[in-house]
Amino acid sequence: MQKLTRKKNNRNGRGRNSQRSTSATRNSSFLSQVGRGIKGLNPSLRACLPIAGFIVLASGYAAVAQTPTAEGPTTAELKVALDTLWVAVAAFLVIFMNAGFGMLETGMCRQKNAVNILSKNLIVFALATLAFYVIGFGIMFGDGTPFFGLNGFLLSGADNSPATADAYQGVFGSLNWAGVPLSAKFLFQLAFAGTAATIVSGAVAERIKFVDFLIFSLLLVGIAYPITGHWIWGGGWLADAGFWDFAGSTVVHSVGGWAALMGAAILGPRIGKYADGRINAIPPHNLSIATLGCLILWLGWFGFNPGSTMAADANAIGHIALTTNLAAAAGAVTACFVAWGYLGKPDLSMIINGTLAGLVGITAPCAWVNMPSAVIIGAIAGALVVFAVTFFDKIRIDDPVGAISVHLVCGFWGTLAVGLFAAGNDPNGIYTGGPEAGLLFGGGIAPLFTQLMGALAVGGMTVLLSTIFWVALKATLGIRVTKEEELEGLDIGEHGMEAYTGFAKEADTIGYGELDRPGISTQGDMPPRAL
Repeated sequence: MQKLTRKKNNRNGRGRNSQRSTSATRNSSFLSQVGRGIKGLNPSLRACLPIAGFIVLASGYAAVAQTPTAEGPTTAELKVALDTLWVAVAAFLVIFMNAGFGMLETGMCRQKNAVNILSKNLIVFALATLAFYVIGFGIMFGDGTPFFGLNGFLLSGADNSPATADAYQGVFGSLNWAGVPLSAKFLFQLAFAGTAATIVSGAVAERIKFVDFLIFSLLLVGIAYPITGHWIWGGGWLADAGFWDFAGSTVVHSVGGWAALMGAAILGPRIGKYADGRINAIPPHNLSIATLGCLILWLGWFGFNPGSTMAADANAIGHIALTTNLAAAAGAVTACFVAWGYLGKPDLSMIINGTLAGLVGITAPCAWVNMPSAVIIGAIAGALVVFAVTFFDKIRIDDPVGAISVHLVCGFWGTLAVGLFAAGNDPNGIYTGGPEAGLLFGGGIAPLFTQLMGALAVGGMTVLLSTIFWVALKATLGIRVTKEEELEGLDIGEHGMEAYTGFAKEADTIGYGELDRPGISTQGDMPPRAL
């Protein structure tokens, strides 16, 4: 019996193998026919096949996902998920702006300093992440005094986000209006904090020591930026006074601009920039990547401004995106023609800075102004940046990329624009819950005065703290590289590498004669005791 059973099983096995073989043959034949059919298609159609397959799979998944279940998510849960997704996407766009800053600053400076500038822009966000996580977020948004927060360091403490309004129970009461998890709130605000530090990088480029920039960035993001941010966005005294800044013309851009101004002033100009009583142009080495950087920043701003809704509000997002784009376009066009008339040529660097000026100017009022106002705000910012760049050159403040003119001057203008152009409670609901009508829209002088007072207060505190930081660094570590390192390039002196290995360096004769002049040290600004 055992033998018969074994033989029967063997026969069954052979039958199954035979069936599998026949089936495999048919499948192979079918696949061969399909393969020959695909090969017969033209290249364009073949390239579309993977995309078509993905669409079919995605459609099938969506159909399954839409199948009703007995216990699906509630409407409130879906809203939280959608809001969180929007906040995350907006944060990613703002973080990607670091690439824009890196390209812009690198292109605007000389090739011998490209590695140094790229290194600063890459690591500054990493430093900002740690500093903001450990201390900055708690100071800025934690419950505490009208001047700084005292809770929420290391994202600790009670928090029941995404609960909002009276339902919220936690230590971040100033963010109880945002119906997203705490992690999403932190990520979005972190992206803003990193931007403030990145602004400084361009203004002090081509002559600052790498280590000093790192330390200053930690101090700025961990202490200075959160303190003034608490005043406005953290429920501090300026918020109580009626100061409004939707997405950060003052909170982010002016703070970065003030810190950059003090850094550039204390650091001093690049060698040869103002030699022999003249303003000597130091040409950028690659305006192509500078333009790319500008376009990346323009794209990232659609996360910066619309993302500040912290909710997937279709009307608000659409309105803010449009005012943002209109202001950027108006800034670019105005800067082009103002530079054309004032300087004699339509300078590309001015067009770039004009675009960014319009974006910075509209950042504070973007949610509360109408379309014509957005165009006017951007156009004024585009004109201001041209005159600001030349003004800072005249007073011997060397800013290689125009960061002070773009972020400080136009950030200040954007803050005042709220008090001038705010439409008040618009019947369409876009402006509901915002500031009172501005001076040009039937309001009084009081809102404009509050905006001016707030901008000056933030500027004063930032100047005070950043000056302390810069002076302390200069007295201890020395903030400037040696003259030889500056002339050779910071890529070699600070990093021991080049961005364009094997390529000829640009001719750079500016400043070489300064080493032989009396009173010019070759040891940077290190104090004598440290030599």
